[in-house]
Amino acid sequence: MTTPAAPGPQGYGDTPPDHGSELHALQDHFAELDIVTIGEELGRMDRVERASAFRLLPKDRALDVFEDLDVPLQHELIEELRGAATAEIFIALDPDDRATMLEELPAGIVAQLLSGLSRHERDMTTDLLGYPARSIGRRMTPEVVHIPANATVGQALARVRAQGHDAETIYVLPVVGEGRKVVGVVSLRRLFLTPDDVRVGDVASEPVMVMARDDQEDAARVVRDNGMIAVPVVDDEERLLGILTVDDAMRILAQEEAEDAARTGATAPLGRPYLSVGPFALVKARVGWLLILVAAATLTVNVLNHFEDALDEVVALALFVPLLIGTGGNAGSQAATTIVRALGMGEIRTSDFLRVFFREMSTGALLGVTLATVGLLPAALFVGWPMAAVVAVTVVAICILATSVGSLIPMVARWAGVDPAVVSAPFISTVVDATGLIVYFLVAQAILGI
Repeated sequence: MTTPAAPGPQGYGDTPPDHGSELHALQDHFAELDIVTIGEELGRMDRVERASAFRLLPKDRALDVFEDLDVPLQHELIEELRGAATAEIFIALDPDDRATMLEELPAGIVAQLLSGLSRHERDMTTDLLGYPARSIGRRMTPEVVHIPANATVGQALARVRAQGHDAETIYVLPVVGEGRKVVGVVSLRRLFLTPDDVRVGDVASEPVMVMARDDQEDAARVVRDNGMIAVPVVDDEERLLGILTVDDAMRILAQEEAEDAARTGATAPLGRPYLSVGPFALVKARVGWLLILVAAATLTVNVLNHFEDALDEVVALALFVPLLIGTGGNAGSQAATTIVRALGMGEIRTSDFLRVFFREMSTGALLGVTLATVGLLPAALFVGWPMAAVVAVTVVAICILATSVGSLIPMVARWAGVDPAVVSAPFISTVVDATGLIVYFLVAQAILGI
């Protein structure tokens, strides 16, 4: 690989061929913005414009901006920049950022980038890639300062000064015993406030740890829920492998929440800024779910076809079909969204199945009674009391059904090892539509005698 070249005076990497006033204006504009805003501006450009604009950034800012970009945008920049600029960016990344970026790059580019690393950096990066996708082993940083439990505080501080420049964080330090087994953690603040001759093991706190093969979302939630700056990542024998910092944990949770929000809305996650996604990519993200929903909606058509004679006999039944299936779909979606969120936050477990189910049934009953009470008189004035009674009873039944199903499906999905967010609210809505119509016509037959 070509040896990384020093950046030119105009910016990072090769100087862009166009020296026009627009590029100079853009360079001045970027100089006034913070790192996050620059990343957002780059996300609004197409890939060629993005690469040209990125070259305008000074080296120190370019690296920070690159780390903040979504992985697909990093891939495009790597492919567009090539050569020395690409090599220098890749070498400057932390091992965990390198591993994340390499996941979906073509094998040829991966091999080329890895060949430019020192043996030590290459080994750390490939070790991370050896862990399962979406495990925290892929996202931890192996560059960590650890302190022997039998060391004194003075020795520990000397160790931090000697090794701290290579570590991602030094504010929380794992304390290890024999065989690198984690026996505690100690903060840098605690070390500074403790006399030098005190043994580190005597001032260390009980460790909060995550396993390298744990799901990245679960591990990130451990950091957040415990209010930690960082937590040690260990193997099955609790030997230190690396550390997960709070900034990486928050980034993981933001990505997971964005994916859950997309799936709840019956679309695949884009994984990149909207304006950098073309129409065909948007279609690809949405069409699969739409086809599933269309297939599920045929259930509703079949129900209407089955009860065609009832509709012919009492035409007023058709007037309330949109209202009832809309109410059921919305109630089911509300319940599903609430349960998915509670599962994601760790507020409920699959063992709470019956408690959740009966709680949502009660909630559905109260919602149904409230809606039926509000709508009974207007419906009676419009279509008469018998038909109003049909609508009122059906609303109560549909709300109970919808909230029960909306809580049931995410809980079963979690129990089966499926992401509850994948079982999206629109899919639940479609199921409730069909079953709600069956309830509606059965109630009508019982009350109206049709």
